[in-house]
Amino acid sequence: MKFFKRSLPSLILEVLADGPEFGYEIAKRIKKMEPGVLDNQEALLYPGLYELEMKGILESYTQAYKEGRVCRYYRIVEKGKRLMNKNPKEVKKILTVREMLPEGV
Repeated sequence: MKFFKRSLPSLILEVLADGPEFGYEIAKRIKKMEPGVLDNQEALLYPGLYELEMKGILESYTQAYKEGRVCRYYRIVEKGKRLMNKNPKEVKKILTVREMLPEGV
C-alpha cells in the first residue's frame, strides 16, 4: 500500500483555494500535486467532493462549459475557508471519514 503526504480531502481543498473548478480539472491538478493518488481511480474524487459538500465545506453548481456542455463546479464556502485557517491537525481530524464508519468501529 502506498502512502501519500496529503489526504484526498486536503488536496481537494488546496485545489479549490484558487477558485471554483469542475471535477475533471480538480482531478488533473491533484494528479500533478500528488502523483499516484488518483492513478486510474478518478472516480474516487467524487465521493470526496460529495462528503465535503455534505459537511458544508463545499458547494456545487452547474454552469455551461464548452460547446454547450454543462459541468458541475465546486467551490469552498465560508465554513471551508474558516477551516483552512485552522491548525492542520484539527483540519485532518475534521476531514476524516470517521462519520461514515458503522458505530463501534
